[in-house]
Amino acid sequence: MKTPKFAFNLYTFYRDGFKNMTVGKTLWLIIFIKLFIMFVVLRIFFFPNYLNSNFNSEEGKSNHVRQALIENSN
Repeated sequence: MKTPKFAFNLYTFYRDGFKNMTVGKTLWLIIFIKLFIMFVVLRIFFFPNYLNSNFNSEEGKSNHVRQALIENSN
């Protein structure tokens, strides 16, 4: 199956653009490091798994969630 000309042109456009970047590579590296910190490091420290650490059974977890939803709806 042949690749459509549009897709090939798009690929070469981005390939050549990224190849000739100087400052852009550094900026992309900063963006990926920031995303890693936001989604991995911050999740570990600021968003612990509350239900798994406080309840042993699925029934206890579901009762807690149900009760929290009922209290917050009023």
